[in-house]
Amino acid sequence: MTVRTRFAPSPTGYLHIGGARTALFNWLFARRNNGQFILRIEDTDAARSTEESIQAILDGMNWLGLAWDEGPFFQSKMFDVYRKHAAGLLEKGFAYRCFCAPAELEARREAALKAGRPPMYDNRCRERKDAPDAPFAVRFKSPTTGSTIFKDEIKGVINFDNSAIEDLVILRSDGTPTYNFCVVVDDATMGITHVIRGDDHINNTPKQLLIAKALGCVPPVFAHLPMILGSDKARLSKRHGATSVMAYKDMGILPHALVNYLARLGWSHGDQEIFSLAELIEKFSFENCGKSSGVFNPEKLLWLNQHYIKETKAEELAGLVLPFLEARGVNATEDTRLPKIIKTLKERSKTLVEMCDGALFYFKEKVEYDGQAAAKFLLPETIPLFKILIERLGEASGFSEKTIAEVFDSVIAEKGIKLGKLAQPVRVALTGGSISPGIFEMMDAMGKETVLKRLKDAAKFIEKKRES
Repeated sequence: MTVRTRFAPSPTGYLHIGGARTALFNWLFARRNNGQFILRIEDTDAARSTEESIQAILDGMNWLGLAWDEGPFFQSKMFDVYRKHAAGLLEKGFAYRCFCAPAELEARREAALKAGRPPMYDNRCRERKDAPDAPFAVRFKSPTTGSTIFKDEIKGVINFDNSAIEDLVILRSDGTPTYNFCVVVDDATMGITHVIRGDDHINNTPKQLLIAKALGCVPPVFAHLPMILGSDKARLSKRHGATSVMAYKDMGILPHALVNYLARLGWSHGDQEIFSLAELIEKFSFENCGKSSGVFNPEKLLWLNQHYIKETKAEELAGLVLPFLEARGVNATEDTRLPKIIKTLKERSKTLVEMCDGALFYFKEKVEYDGQAAAKFLLPETIPLFKILIERLGEASGFSEKTIAEVFDSVIAEKGIKLGKLAQPVRVALTGGSISPGIFEMMDAMGKETVLKRLKDAAKFIEKKRES
Protein backbone atom coordinates (compact mmCIF):
# COMPACT_ATOMS: atom_id res chain seq x y z
CA MET A 1 0.00 0.00 0.00
CA THR A 2 1.27 3.45 -0.91
CA VAL A 3 0.71 5.92 1.91
CA ARG A 4 -1.31 8.92 0.72
CA THR A 5 -1.98 11.85 3.06
CA ARG A 6 -3.70 15.14 2.39
CA PHE A 7 -3.92 18.69 3.64
CA ALA A 8 -7.35 20.13 2.96
CA PRO A 9 -7.75 23.76 4.09
CA SER A 10 -10.79 25.94 3.50
CA PRO A 11 -9.75 29.15 1.68
CA THR A 12 -11.55 31.56 3.97
CA GLY A 13 -8.43 33.29 5.32
CA TYR A 14 -4.68 32.96 5.68
CA LEU A 15 -2.79 29.76 6.46
CA HIS A 16 -2.76 29.78 10.26
CA ILE A 17 -0.34 28.09 12.65
CA GLY A 18 -2.67 25.18 13.44
CA GLY A 19 -3.23 24.48 9.75
CA ALA A 20 0.47 24.69 9.04
CA ARG A 21 1.23 22.09 11.73
CA THR A 22 -1.45 19.79 10.29
CA ALA A 23 0.09 20.19 6.83
CA LEU A 24 3.56 19.52 8.24
CA PHE A 25 2.57 16.31 10.04
CA ASN A 26 0.83 15.01 6.91
CA TRP A 27 3.89 15.91 4.84
CA LEU A 28 6.30 14.28 7.30
CA PHE A 29 4.27 11.07 7.52
CA ALA A 30 4.07 10.80 3.72
CA ARG A 31 7.81 11.45 3.30
CA ARG A 32 8.67 9.05 6.16
CA ASN A 33 6.78 6.27 4.40
CA ASN A 34 7.85 7.12 0.83
CA GLY A 35 4.25 8.08 0.17
CA GLN A 36 2.45 10.97 -1.48
CA PHE A 37 1.16 14.24 -0.06
CA ILE A 38 -1.91 15.75 -1.68
CA LEU A 39 -3.15 19.34 -1.43
CA ARG A 40 -6.91 19.79 -1.63
CA ILE A 41 -8.72 23.11 -1.36
CA GLU A 42 -12.13 22.70 0.28
CA ASP A 43 -13.86 25.69 -1.30
CA THR A 44 -17.51 24.59 -1.29
CA ASP A 45 -18.43 27.66 0.80
CA ALA A 46 -18.58 30.03 -2.17
CA ALA A 47 -19.62 33.00 -0.03
CA ARG A 48 -16.47 32.88 2.12
CA SER A 49 -13.87 31.33 -0.19
CA THR A 50 -11.62 33.82 -1.97
CA GLU A 51 -8.78 33.75 -4.50
CA GLU A 52 -6.69 35.82 -2.08
CA SER A 53 -7.07 33.14 0.59
CA ILE A 54 -6.15 30.38 -1.85
CA GLN A 55 -2.99 32.28 -2.79
CA ALA A 56 -2.20 32.91 0.89
CA ILE A 57 -2.39 29.17 1.56
CA LEU A 58 -0.16 28.33 -1.41
CA ASP A 59 2.33 31.06 -0.41
CA GLY A 60 2.48 29.75 3.15
CA MET A 61 3.02 26.15 2.02
CA ASN A 62 5.73 27.16 -0.44
CA TRP A 63 7.51 29.34 2.12
CA LEU A 64 7.58 26.47 4.62
CA GLY A 65 8.91 24.13 1.92
CA LEU A 66 5.95 21.72 2.14
CA ALA A 67 5.86 20.70 -1.52
CA TRP A 68 2.80 18.66 -2.51
CA ASP A 69 2.89 15.74 -4.94
CA GLU A 70 -0.62 16.19 -6.37
CA GLY A 71 -3.02 19.09 -6.56
CA PRO A 72 -4.15 21.52 -5.62
CA PHE A 73 -7.57 19.94 -6.21
CA PHE A 74 -10.64 22.15 -5.77
CA GLN A 75 -13.91 20.80 -4.38
CA SER A 76 -15.83 23.50 -6.25
CA LYS A 77 -14.89 21.77 -9.52
CA MET A 78 -16.22 18.38 -8.39
CA PHE A 79 -19.90 19.07 -7.67
CA ASP A 80 -21.06 16.65 -10.37
CA VAL A 81 -19.06 13.85 -8.70
CA TYR A 82 -20.67 14.54 -5.31
CA ARG A 83 -24.17 14.68 -6.81
CA LYS A 84 -23.60 11.36 -8.57
CA HIS A 85 -22.60 9.68 -5.29
CA ALA A 86 -25.54 11.27 -3.47
CA ALA A 87 -27.88 9.90 -6.13
CA GLY A 88 -26.36 6.46 -5.58
CA LEU A 89 -27.05 6.64 -1.85
CA LEU A 90 -30.65 7.69 -2.54
CA GLU A 91 -31.10 4.78 -4.91
CA LYS A 92 -29.74 2.27 -2.37
CA GLY A 93 -31.83 3.66 0.50
CA PHE A 94 -28.90 5.09 2.44
CA ALA A 95 -30.23 8.63 1.96
CA TYR A 96 -33.61 10.33 1.63
CA ARG A 97 -35.19 13.59 0.49
CA CYS A 98 -35.98 16.11 3.22
CA PHE A 99 -38.66 18.69 2.38
CA CYS A 100 -38.44 20.61 5.67
CA ALA A 101 -38.05 24.36 5.09
CA PRO A 102 -35.17 26.19 6.83
CA ALA A 103 -37.60 28.21 8.96
CA GLU A 104 -39.27 24.99 10.19
CA LEU A 105 -35.93 23.45 11.06
CA GLU A 106 -34.84 26.53 13.01
CA ALA A 107 -38.14 26.64 14.95
CA ARG A 108 -37.78 22.95 15.91
CA ARG A 109 -34.15 23.49 16.88
CA GLU A 110 -35.07 26.36 19.22
CA ALA A 111 -37.92 24.33 20.73
CA ALA A 112 -35.58 21.40 21.41
CA LEU A 113 -33.04 23.68 23.10
CA LYS A 114 -35.80 25.23 25.27
CA ALA A 115 -36.95 21.76 26.29
CA GLY A 116 -33.40 20.72 27.12
CA ARG A 117 -33.14 18.22 24.26
CA PRO A 118 -30.27 17.94 21.78
CA PRO A 119 -31.12 20.14 18.75
CA MET A 120 -31.02 17.20 16.33
CA TYR A 121 -33.16 16.71 13.26
CA ASP A 122 -36.25 14.69 14.22
CA ASN A 123 -36.13 12.41 11.12
CA ARG A 124 -39.70 13.26 10.11
CA CYS A 125 -38.92 12.92 6.38
CA ARG A 126 -36.96 9.68 6.85
CA GLU A 127 -39.76 7.31 5.83
CA ARG A 128 -41.74 9.77 3.72
CA LYS A 129 -43.10 8.14 0.55
CA ASP A 130 -44.71 11.10 -1.22
CA ALA A 131 -42.74 13.31 -3.58
CA PRO A 132 -44.20 16.84 -3.50
CA ASP A 133 -43.10 19.36 -6.10
CA ALA A 134 -41.07 21.34 -3.58
CA PRO A 135 -37.41 22.08 -2.83
CA PHE A 136 -35.64 19.34 -0.90
CA ALA A 137 -32.30 18.57 0.65
CA VAL A 138 -30.76 15.09 0.68
CA ARG A 139 -30.04 13.63 4.12
CA PHE A 140 -27.88 10.64 4.98
CA LYS A 141 -29.78 7.92 6.83
CA SER A 142 -27.65 7.28 9.92
CA PRO A 143 -28.21 4.10 11.96
CA THR A 144 -30.24 4.75 15.11
CA THR A 145 -28.82 1.87 17.15
CA GLY A 146 -25.40 0.46 17.93
CA SER A 147 -22.05 2.20 18.01
CA THR A 148 -19.43 3.47 15.62
CA ILE A 149 -15.99 2.56 16.91
CA PHE A 150 -12.61 3.44 15.42
CA LYS A 151 -8.99 3.31 16.52
CA ASP A 152 -7.33 6.68 16.44
CA GLU A 153 -3.56 6.47 15.93
CA ILE A 154 -2.94 9.12 18.59
CA LYS A 155 -5.91 8.97 20.98
CA GLY A 156 -6.63 5.25 20.91
CA VAL A 157 -10.06 3.57 20.57
CA ILE A 158 -12.98 6.00 20.36
CA ASN A 159 -16.63 4.93 20.62
CA PHE A 160 -19.65 6.95 19.44
CA ASP A 161 -23.27 6.04 20.18
CA ASN A 162 -25.10 6.06 16.83
CA SER A 163 -28.27 7.42 18.42
CA ALA A 164 -26.42 10.68 19.01
CA ILE A 165 -25.56 11.08 15.31
CA GLU A 166 -28.27 12.92 13.39
CA ASP A 167 -29.27 12.39 9.77
CA LEU A 168 -27.00 15.03 8.33
CA VAL A 169 -27.66 16.90 5.10
CA ILE A 170 -25.31 15.76 2.33
CA LEU A 171 -26.85 17.89 -0.46
CA ARG A 172 -28.50 21.21 0.25
CA SER A 173 -31.74 22.20 -1.46
CA ASP A 174 -29.74 24.26 -3.98
CA GLY A 175 -27.77 21.14 -4.95
CA THR A 176 -24.51 22.11 -3.25
CA PRO A 177 -22.79 19.36 -1.24
CA THR A 178 -21.83 19.67 2.44
CA TYR A 179 -18.46 19.29 4.14
CA ASN A 180 -18.76 15.82 5.67
CA PHE A 181 -20.03 14.28 2.44
CA CYS A 182 -17.42 15.94 0.19
CA VAL A 183 -14.60 14.84 2.48
CA VAL A 184 -15.58 11.18 2.32
CA VAL A 185 -16.01 11.19 -1.46
CA ASP A 186 -12.72 13.03 -1.95
CA ASP A 187 -10.74 10.77 0.38
CA ALA A 188 -12.15 7.71 -1.38
CA THR A 189 -11.64 8.91 -4.94
CA MET A 190 -8.16 10.25 -4.19
CA GLY A 191 -7.07 7.07 -2.44
CA ILE A 192 -6.24 8.78 0.86
CA THR A 193 -4.91 6.18 3.30
CA HIS A 194 -4.30 8.36 6.37
CA VAL A 195 -6.21 11.41 7.61
CA ILE A 196 -4.13 13.48 10.04
CA ARG A 197 -6.01 16.50 11.36
CA GLY A 198 -6.91 18.51 14.46
CA ASP A 199 -8.97 16.89 17.18
CA ASP A 200 -11.71 19.47 16.65
CA HIS A 201 -12.72 17.09 13.83
CA ILE A 202 -13.20 14.03 16.05
CA ASN A 203 -16.98 14.47 16.15
CA ASN A 204 -17.04 14.45 12.35
CA THR A 205 -15.23 11.12 12.15
CA PRO A 206 -18.16 8.76 12.99
CA LYS A 207 -20.35 10.56 10.45
CA GLN A 208 -17.67 10.16 7.80
CA LEU A 209 -17.11 6.50 8.67
CA LEU A 210 -20.83 5.77 8.30
CA ILE A 211 -20.97 7.55 4.92
CA ALA A 212 -17.85 5.69 3.76
CA LYS A 213 -19.45 2.36 4.72
CA ALA A 214 -22.63 3.26 2.82
CA LEU A 215 -20.55 4.18 -0.25
CA GLY A 216 -18.70 0.85 0.00
CA CYS A 217 -15.32 2.55 0.61
CA VAL A 218 -12.45 1.43 2.79
CA PRO A 219 -12.07 4.29 5.27
CA PRO A 220 -8.67 5.86 5.89
CA VAL A 221 -6.72 5.54 9.13
CA PHE A 222 -7.39 8.50 11.42
CA ALA A 223 -4.95 10.42 13.62
CA HIS A 224 -6.28 13.45 15.49
CA LEU A 225 -3.79 16.04 16.75
CA PRO A 226 -4.45 17.96 19.97
CA MET A 227 -5.16 21.64 19.54
CA ILE A 228 -2.54 24.38 19.92
CA LEU A 229 -3.21 26.62 22.90
CA GLY A 230 -1.93 30.01 23.98
CA SER A 231 0.04 30.57 27.19
CA ASP A 232 -3.26 31.01 29.09
CA LYS A 233 -4.35 27.53 27.90
CA ALA A 234 -7.10 29.06 25.74
CA ARG A 235 -7.34 28.23 22.05
CA LEU A 236 -4.60 30.03 20.10
CA SER A 237 -5.79 33.39 18.81
CA LYS A 238 -4.45 36.80 17.78
CA ARG A 239 -4.20 37.93 21.38
CA HIS A 240 -1.42 35.36 21.87
CA GLY A 241 0.55 36.79 18.93
CA ALA A 242 0.53 36.22 15.20
CA THR A 243 -1.48 33.22 13.98
CA SER A 244 -0.77 33.64 10.26
CA VAL A 245 2.20 31.73 8.88
CA MET A 246 3.19 34.59 6.56
CA ALA A 247 3.09 37.03 9.49
CA TYR A 248 6.04 35.08 10.89
CA LYS A 249 7.87 35.56 7.62
CA ASP A 250 7.22 39.31 7.94
CA MET A 251 8.55 39.17 11.52
CA GLY A 252 11.84 37.79 10.22
CA ILE A 253 11.43 34.15 11.23
CA LEU A 254 13.29 31.63 9.06
CA PRO A 255 11.02 28.96 7.52
CA HIS A 256 12.92 25.99 8.93
CA ALA A 257 12.87 27.54 12.42
CA LEU A 258 9.07 27.60 12.23
CA VAL A 259 8.96 24.08 10.78
CA ASN A 260 11.20 22.80 13.58
CA TYR A 261 9.09 24.60 16.18
CA LEU A 262 5.76 23.31 14.82
CA ALA A 263 7.12 19.76 14.64
CA ARG A 264 7.92 19.89 18.36
CA LEU A 265 4.49 21.35 19.15
CA GLY A 266 2.73 18.03 19.64
CA TRP A 267 5.53 15.59 18.80
CA SER A 268 8.82 14.72 20.45
CA HIS A 269 11.89 12.55 20.11
CA GLY A 270 13.46 12.28 23.53
CA ASP A 271 14.84 15.60 24.72
CA GLN A 272 16.06 16.67 21.29
CA GLU A 273 14.92 20.18 20.36
CA ILE A 274 16.73 20.95 17.11
CA PHE A 275 16.08 18.82 14.02
CA SER A 276 17.16 19.05 10.42
CA LEU A 277 14.44 18.35 7.88
CA ALA A 278 16.03 14.96 7.15
CA GLU A 279 15.91 14.10 10.86
CA LEU A 280 12.25 15.10 11.15
CA ILE A 281 11.36 12.83 8.24
CA GLU A 282 13.44 9.95 9.60
CA LYS A 283 12.12 10.12 13.17
CA PHE A 284 8.46 11.17 12.77
CA SER A 285 5.85 8.70 14.02
CA PHE A 286 2.39 8.73 15.59
CA GLU A 287 3.76 6.95 18.66
CA ASN A 288 5.61 10.11 19.68
CA CYS A 289 2.69 12.48 19.12
CA GLY A 290 1.32 13.86 22.38
CA LYS A 291 -2.26 13.39 23.50
CA SER A 292 -2.47 16.73 25.29
CA SER A 293 -2.59 20.18 23.73
CA GLY A 294 0.65 21.96 22.85
CA VAL A 295 1.22 25.46 24.26
CA PHE A 296 2.57 28.01 21.81
CA ASN A 297 5.64 29.73 23.26
CA PRO A 298 6.91 32.70 21.18
CA GLU A 299 10.16 32.86 23.19
CA LYS A 300 10.98 29.26 22.28
CA LEU A 301 10.40 30.07 18.62
CA LEU A 302 12.75 33.07 18.88
CA TRP A 303 15.39 30.88 20.52
CA LEU A 304 15.16 28.40 17.64
CA ASN A 305 15.21 31.19 15.08
CA GLN A 306 18.36 32.67 16.61
CA HIS A 307 19.97 29.22 16.42
CA TYR A 308 19.19 28.91 12.71
CA ILE A 309 20.35 32.46 12.00
CA LYS A 310 23.70 31.59 13.58
CA GLU A 311 23.88 28.39 11.52
CA THR A 312 23.02 30.07 8.20
CA LYS A 313 25.79 31.41 5.97
CA ALA A 314 26.12 35.19 5.85
CA GLU A 315 25.72 35.18 2.06
CA GLU A 316 22.35 33.45 2.33
CA LEU A 317 21.20 35.72 5.16
CA ALA A 318 22.19 38.74 3.07
CA GLY A 319 19.67 37.74 0.40
CA LEU A 320 16.97 37.19 3.03
CA VAL A 321 17.57 40.58 4.69
CA LEU A 322 17.42 42.56 1.44
CA PRO A 323 13.60 42.88 1.35
CA PHE A 324 13.58 44.17 4.94
CA LEU A 325 16.24 46.75 4.09
CA GLU A 326 14.32 47.82 1.00
CA ALA A 327 11.19 48.28 3.13
CA ARG A 328 13.21 50.77 5.19
CA GLY A 329 14.41 52.65 2.13
CA VAL A 330 17.84 51.02 1.82
CA ASN A 331 18.81 49.57 -1.56
CA ALA A 332 21.72 47.26 -0.80
CA THR A 333 21.32 44.89 -3.77
CA GLU A 334 24.65 45.90 -5.32
CA ASP A 335 26.45 46.58 -2.05
CA THR A 336 29.31 44.07 -1.85
CA ARG A 337 29.76 44.85 1.86
CA LEU A 338 26.45 43.21 2.82
CA PRO A 339 27.68 39.66 3.65
CA LYS A 340 30.39 41.12 5.92
CA ILE A 341 27.84 43.43 7.53
CA ILE A 342 25.52 40.49 8.18
CA LYS A 343 28.39 38.53 9.71
CA THR A 344 28.82 41.25 12.35
CA LEU A 345 25.15 40.92 13.34
CA LYS A 346 24.51 37.15 13.20
CA GLU A 347 25.38 36.36 16.80
CA ARG A 348 23.15 39.07 18.29
CA SER A 349 20.03 38.85 16.08
CA LYS A 350 16.95 36.79 16.98
CA THR A 351 15.10 37.70 13.77
CA LEU A 352 15.82 39.06 10.31
CA VAL A 353 14.00 42.23 11.36
CA GLU A 354 16.44 42.70 14.25
CA MET A 355 19.31 42.04 11.86
CA CYS A 356 17.96 44.60 9.41
CA ASP A 357 17.49 47.24 12.13
CA GLY A 358 20.98 46.53 13.42
CA ALA A 359 22.43 47.02 9.94
CA LEU A 360 20.86 50.40 9.16
CA PHE A 361 23.73 52.49 10.55
CA TYR A 362 26.10 51.00 7.96
CA PHE A 363 24.14 52.55 5.09
CA LYS A 364 23.39 56.06 6.38
CA GLU A 365 24.79 58.99 4.41
CA LYS A 366 25.09 61.07 7.57
CA VAL A 367 25.48 59.72 11.09
CA GLU A 368 23.06 61.04 13.70
CA TYR A 369 24.79 61.10 17.08
CA ASP A 370 23.01 60.09 20.25
CA GLY A 371 23.09 63.15 22.52
CA GLN A 372 24.41 61.41 25.63
CA ALA A 373 26.98 59.37 23.69
CA ALA A 374 28.25 62.46 21.85
CA ALA A 375 28.48 64.48 25.07
CA LYS A 376 30.48 61.73 26.74
CA PHE A 377 32.80 60.61 23.93
CA LEU A 378 32.98 63.21 21.13
CA LEU A 379 35.20 65.61 23.05
CA PRO A 380 37.91 68.06 21.90
CA GLU A 381 40.69 65.76 23.15
CA THR A 382 39.54 63.04 20.73
CA ILE A 383 40.28 65.21 17.65
CA PRO A 384 44.03 64.47 17.68
CA LEU A 385 43.28 60.75 18.11
CA PHE A 386 40.91 60.82 15.13
CA LYS A 387 43.47 62.66 12.99
CA ILE A 388 46.20 60.10 13.70
CA LEU A 389 43.76 57.27 13.06
CA ILE A 390 42.61 58.82 9.76
CA GLU A 391 46.21 59.25 8.65
CA ARG A 392 47.36 55.74 9.53
CA LEU A 393 44.27 53.93 8.26
CA GLY A 394 44.53 55.94 5.05
CA GLU A 395 48.16 54.96 4.58
CA ALA A 396 47.62 51.28 5.40
CA SER A 397 48.11 48.99 2.40
CA GLY A 398 45.08 46.86 3.29
CA PHE A 399 41.88 47.22 5.28
CA SER A 400 41.04 44.18 7.38
CA GLU A 401 40.33 43.39 11.02
CA LYS A 402 44.06 42.57 11.44
CA THR A 403 45.22 45.83 9.83
CA ILE A 404 42.73 47.92 11.82
CA ALA A 405 43.76 46.25 15.10
CA GLU A 406 47.44 46.94 14.34
CA VAL A 407 46.73 50.63 13.69
CA PHE A 408 44.74 50.90 16.95
CA ASP A 409 47.59 49.20 18.85
CA SER A 410 50.11 51.67 17.45
CA VAL A 411 47.99 54.71 18.44
CA ILE A 412 47.27 53.31 21.91
CA ALA A 413 50.97 52.59 22.51
CA GLU A 414 52.05 56.00 21.24
CA LYS A 415 49.50 57.95 23.31
CA GLY A 416 49.73 55.71 26.41
CA ILE A 417 45.97 55.19 26.63
CA LYS A 418 43.68 52.20 27.06
CA LEU A 419 41.69 50.73 24.17
CA GLY A 420 38.37 52.12 25.46
CA LYS A 421 39.67 55.70 25.30
CA LEU A 422 40.02 55.29 21.53
CA ALA A 423 37.45 52.61 20.67
CA GLN A 424 34.40 54.25 22.28
CA PRO A 425 34.81 57.66 20.57
CA VAL A 426 35.41 55.85 17.27
CA ARG A 427 32.31 53.73 17.82
CA VAL A 428 30.15 56.83 18.37
CA ALA A 429 31.73 58.53 15.35
CA LEU A 430 30.97 55.59 13.09
CA THR A 431 27.56 54.45 14.38
CA GLY A 432 26.09 57.38 16.28
CA GLY A 433 25.80 55.36 19.50
CA SER A 434 27.92 53.64 22.13
CA ILE A 435 26.82 50.07 21.34
CA SER A 436 27.75 48.17 18.19
CA PRO A 437 29.28 44.92 16.98
CA GLY A 438 33.01 44.42 17.72
CA ILE A 439 34.86 47.57 16.72
CA PHE A 440 37.38 45.94 14.36
CA GLU A 441 34.94 43.64 12.56
CA MET A 442 32.43 46.50 12.32
CA MET A 443 35.03 48.83 10.73
CA ASP A 444 36.14 46.09 8.36
CA ALA A 445 32.52 45.51 7.26
CA MET A 446 31.86 49.24 6.93
CA GLY A 447 34.76 49.69 4.53
CA LYS A 448 37.74 52.03 4.44
CA GLU A 449 36.09 54.86 2.51
CA THR A 450 33.06 55.10 4.82
CA VAL A 451 35.17 54.79 7.99
CA LEU A 452 37.50 57.63 6.98
CA LYS A 453 34.61 59.87 5.94
CA ARG A 454 32.76 59.32 9.23
CA LEU A 455 35.86 59.95 11.33
CA LYS A 456 36.44 63.22 9.47
CA ASP A 457 32.77 64.19 9.91
CA ALA A 458 33.00 63.48 13.65
CA ALA A 459 36.11 65.65 13.97
CA LYS A 460 34.29 68.49 12.19
CA PHE A 461 31.28 67.99 14.48
CA ILE A 462 33.52 68.35 17.57
CA GLU A 463 35.23 71.45 16.14
CA LYS A 464 31.89 73.06 15.37
CA LYS A 465 30.57 72.23 18.85
CA ARG A 466 33.71 73.71 20.44
CA GLU A 467 33.44 76.90 18.42
CA SER A 468 29.80 77.38 19.33
